[in-house]
Amino acid sequence: MLPILNPASNVGVAMTALYGLLGLTSLLVQRLARPTGTLRSQVNAWWRIFPFVTIALLLYPLGPLMLGCLIYALAVSELMPHAGMPAWRMTTHAMLLAASVAVLEWQLPATATFLVPLSIAAAFCYFQQFAGRTPLIHLLLLLTASVGWILARFSTLSFGTDGNLAWLFYLFIVTALNDIGQFVAGKLFGNRRIAPTISPNKTWQGLAGGLVVSQLVTLILGTYLQLGDAGTLALYAVLLSLGGFAGDLLFSAAKRYLGIKDFSQLIPGHGGILDRVDSLVVTAPLLYCLLLNHH
Repeated sequence: MLPILNPASNVGVAMTALYGLLGLTSLLVQRLARPTGTLRSQVNAWWRIFPFVTIALLLYPLGPLMLGCLIYALAVSELMPHAGMPAWRMTTHAMLLAASVAVLEWQLPATATFLVPLSIAAAFCYFQQFAGRTPLIHLLLLLTASVGWILARFSTLSFGTDGNLAWLFYLFIVTALNDIGQFVAGKLFGNRRIAPTISPNKTWQGLAGGLVVSQLVTLILGTYLQLGDAGTLALYAVLLSLGGFAGDLLFSAAKRYLGIKDFSQLIPGHGGILDRVDSLVVTAPLLYCLLLNHH
């Protein structure tokens, strides 16, 4: 039996409740929003996104790695027009980088996974030192390649199949809802910009909204899935919310450098795959490193 369908697992029930919530939201937006409005297209887009997350969880432990590989392949296709190099060379670079990340991830002991965020920081410094499209493309490829291997690493944690699956589900949901909370709060209340030269839409009010939503999601989902004590989970919620915001800001800076609004139009209302996983590239390794010392 697939782990998520195990009657003893609460993840399946939580996933069903999530689809119910999305359905109610869609009906509400259908009645209140304009047919061509941005909000409607953004809500409807989640019906395209969540099934891929569901399949990844259904096929655990292989599913998260498959999802990571799909994300990476789509990221390569989105970055190719901006690479400033022939398609064959860009593809070769991408394959070599992915292979290097794979070897690094699986050869290192679990306790050395902190080297992943350090390598990301080093790549960012490299981009800052040698500004140009090629270093930037390599940085974005490094970030997206790391996602798949970090997601696969969750199956090696010490919480058992149900526990590891629950933490993966929590990661996906808190990352997504933190983004939504930041977006909605920023639209409704945002008037103090955080980084106007990088992303004019990022506001302190939006950041606060994401923090509040992350805390609520963590309180409800963490309690239901029995992920840990309230104090530890509250700290995780703050760190993941801030991490998601940092990832979003990093990719916004990349888009501004490339002179584009979205990486592609793959997901109507959301842009491309890189516009959607910008937070996950930080929250995934961050949560994994936190869980290595979780008791």
